[in-house]
Amino acid sequence: MPESHKISVITPSLNQASFIERTIRSVLEQEEVLFKEYIVIDGASNDDTHTILQKYTGRIKWISEPDNGQADAINKGIAMATGEIIGWLNSDDVYAPGALQKVIHYFDEHPECQWLYGKCKIIDEEDKEIRKWLTKYKDFRIRKFTKESLLIENCISQPAVFFRKSAFNKVGPLATGLPFAMDYDLWLRFARDYHPGIVPDYLAGFRVHMHSKSNRNSREQFIEQYHIHEKYDKRRVYLFLHRIFMYTTIYGYWLIAQLRNRKS
Repeated sequence: MPESHKISVITPSLNQASFIERTIRSVLEQEEVLFKEYIVIDGASNDDTHTILQKYTGRIKWISEPDNGQADAINKGIAMATGEIIGWLNSDDVYAPGALQKVIHYFDEHPECQWLYGKCKIIDEEDKEIRKWLTKYKDFRIRKFTKESLLIENCISQPAVFFRKSAFNKVGPLATGLPFAMDYDLWLRFARDYHPGIVPDYLAGFRVHMHSKSNRNSREQFIEQYHIHEKYDKRRVYLFLHRIFMYTTIYGYWLIAQLRNRKS
């Protein structure tokens, strides 16, 4: 089978025993005809993660050692990867059935494509879909891609992004100094050189739970995204529009939290 058909999935992990087995299974249960490689980079977890990983020894590659955070773990995993196509799936997220097959098919049909994204649902601790209104909004926003729209607002869901390793080697690695928006930084670097492909299907589920970074640090994430935008493009009109989006979104999340607290 040609190397272009091989996909490597990288999962960074730290103390995610509650979810990581569902993540692993969502990768391994993709159709067996697909030539895939799965690498888990664990940052020396002190929960039951090791026990779970040992169950899958022989079916996945994994290491567990201290690292310098999520971006460092992902960079390490991509360096180990032997596939031409890379997927990055965090240890609390999942792939949709058939997702990797759709990704491989798109890259095969579009050999010029260097990176792509698809749709992504938002799920809770019990794998139930939540925030459907937000998913519908993102689905609408990602139908067409422009660099300017990405500067103003990051509607690309990280678990539904795939890229060629050669493109990552050109624009990467992930910035280890960005704890919340390292993915947005990478998308902007990809977008400087390559137009993304768009797969109009749900490829993944992004999990929101009590301890997820995006849930606990949403304000910090949006502020970090703004400063990343500022680093790559200083046009005032787009910075102004991004600031409007940023503060509107931060307020929106605050309001949702207040309403949730009242109900509880």
